[in-house]
Amino acid sequence: MKEQLIKLEQEVLQELEKASRKELNELRVKVFGKNGLITNLSKGMRDVPSENRKEIGQLINQTRSLLEEAFAKKEQEIENAELEKSLESEKIDITEPSKDIKIGALHPTSDIIDKLTDICVDMGFSVVEGPEIETDYYNFEAMNIPKNHPSRDMQDTFFITDEILLRSQTSAVQAREMEVRKPPFKIVCPGKTYRNDSDATHSPVFHQLEGLVVDENISMADLKAMLSTLMKRLYGEDTYIRFRPSFFPFTEPSIEVDLSCPTCHGKGCNICKGTGMLELLGAGVVNPKVLEMSGIDSKKYRGFAFGFGLDRAGMLLNGISNIRSLFKNDIRFLQQMKGEKK
Repeated sequence: MKEQLIKLEQEVLQELEKASRKELNELRVKVFGKNGLITNLSKGMRDVPSENRKEIGQLINQTRSLLEEAFAKKEQEIENAELEKSLESEKIDITEPSKDIKIGALHPTSDIIDKLTDICVDMGFSVVEGPEIETDYYNFEAMNIPKNHPSRDMQDTFFITDEILLRSQTSAVQAREMEVRKPPFKIVCPGKTYRNDSDATHSPVFHQLEGLVVDENISMADLKAMLSTLMKRLYGEDTYIRFRPSFFPFTEPSIEVDLSCPTCHGKGCNICKGTGMLELLGAGVVNPKVLEMSGIDSKKYRGFAFGFGLDRAGMLLNGISNIRSLFKNDIRFLQQMKGEKK
C-alpha cells in the first residue's frame, strides 16, 4: 500500500505539470472521484491488517492533502495564464471619452462668486464668512444703525425675535471681523442675505459680497482705484465707471457706483432702460464710529468698504433680465448658461 501511494503521487504530479483546464478537471475526477484512485485506496483499508491501519490511513490522508494542494496551485496557474491572455487580447482604451455624458455648467450665482472672490484674492483680500442667523447688534448697531434709526426702513428685515434675525447684509461679517483682527487687513465677505422684497430685480433670498480695507492713510482715491480695477476685470477693460454721492450710515462720505451696461456697452437697451448705465454697488470711507465700536483707533486707522448684490452682478454678466430665473431650478435656463441647445 505504501508503494502504491508513492507511485500514485508521482504519476499524478507529472500529469498535473502539463494539464490544461479540461485535463485538470478530468484528472481531478480520476483521482478524487467516486471511483477515483484515492477513493479506492481508502476503500481498501478494510484489507489492511489492523496493526497497520493507523499508519496506512495517515499516509493516505497525507497523499490526499498533498495532491489537493497541488491541484489548487495548478488551477490558480491556469486562471492567471487565462487572465493574462485575456488582458493582452481585450484592451480597453480608457483615454476615449464615453458617449452621451452631458457636461454641466456653474450656476450664474456660483460663477459670479468664484469670479469676484478670485479677483479680490489676487488683489490681496482674504475671504471670510459668518452666520446667516445674526444678532441685531452685528447686523445694525455695529454698523452705526441704532434702533429706531430711519435707515432701518430701507430694509424690510426678517426678525426671528427682537434681537435675532436673518441677516439683511453681509456687513455683519465685517463687524465681527473688525473685533478680532488687527489692522492692516483686507477682507471680502460673500454669502446669502434675506429681505422681505420680491420683484423682477429683487428676491427674498439673495447673495451679497462686501469688502473692507482698514489701514493707515486710506482715502476715497484708494477706494475708487480699487473699484475701477475690480469692475474692469469683471466686465471688461472698456467698462466706464461713474461715481455718485450717496448716504450710508456706516460710511462717510458714501458713493453709489454705476457702470456702462455690459449688454449694450453704453448705447442703451432694455436691460439698462435706454440709459446706457447701470447702478451696481454702494461704497464709501468707513465711518469713524464704526471703527471705534469695533475697538479700532479711528485717529490712526481709516478704511473703505463696498458691497453689492451678487445675483444682480451675475445677471448683468449673463444678460439675465429676471432674478427669479436664478431660483427656479429650470433645466432649460441652466442649459443656456453653457450655450447648450434646448
